[in-house]
Amino acid sequence: MQEKNNSSKLLACFSPLVMITTFGIEIILLLYVAVRYGFNNVTRVVMATMLCLAVFQLAEYNVCEGSWGLDSLTWAKLGYVAITMLPPLGIHLACQIAGTKRLIAVASYLCAVIFIVFFILVGNGIGSQACLGNYVIFEVSPNWSNWYALYYYGWIIASIVFCLKQIKKSIDEHQSRALKFLIAGNLSFLLPTTIVNTIDPSTIRGIPSIMCGFAVILAVVLAIGVMPNYQKLLDKQARKK
Repeated sequence: MQEKNNSSKLLACFSPLVMITTFGIEIILLLYVAVRYGFNNVTRVVMATMLCLAVFQLAEYNVCEGSWGLDSLTWAKLGYVAITMLPPLGIHLACQIAGTKRLIAVASYLCAVIFIVFFILVGNGIGSQACLGNYVIFEVSPNWSNWYALYYYGWIIASIVFCLKQIKKSIDEHQSRALKFLIAGNLSFLLPTTIVNTIDPSTIRGIPSIMCGFAVILAVVLAIGVMPNYQKLLDKQARKK
């Protein structure tokens, strides 16, 4: 009984109230980046990432609360489209910070498009969804769920590896720091999700919900870690011209 109560307390951080609060935080961070740093190739990718995180939180909230005029299945599909874009956006952001144009970013976006088309157009792409009060479970077609997990974790890990390689090549401390913060941002929601799943294996079915609950940390890291260092890199480059 004690173990069950501990599990319930642990997962209370993914309740609908926290979902909509997290949505608000991510939108505020998006606006902060837009106002503070303006629009360039990196800020656009950062803001797109924050928008996708916010859309997923809003979708989760509406799956639970049934508001804003759309049925829960439509919200579930919208949420999955949003989080499917996160891995390629991470790869893209790493490439932009490193100042490289890589086919890896194009490949990641193509993979995302395949899953997005599947989730939107195929009838059983997203079969059902359930709000458990503490987090949301989305039922993806069994034939695609393993491929989706491989896509998701694979591209995030690829982004981390890419950042590590670029850090070794970089001769600018601010560029290196921005990439290090990006790695930290990715790990900030991967590691806690893994810990939660280890403590309570029943939460594995709610991985997207739990992962994006922690991903608000990524949004914070992008705003206060990645962007300040990238701006210093731009300022340094401008002084050299």
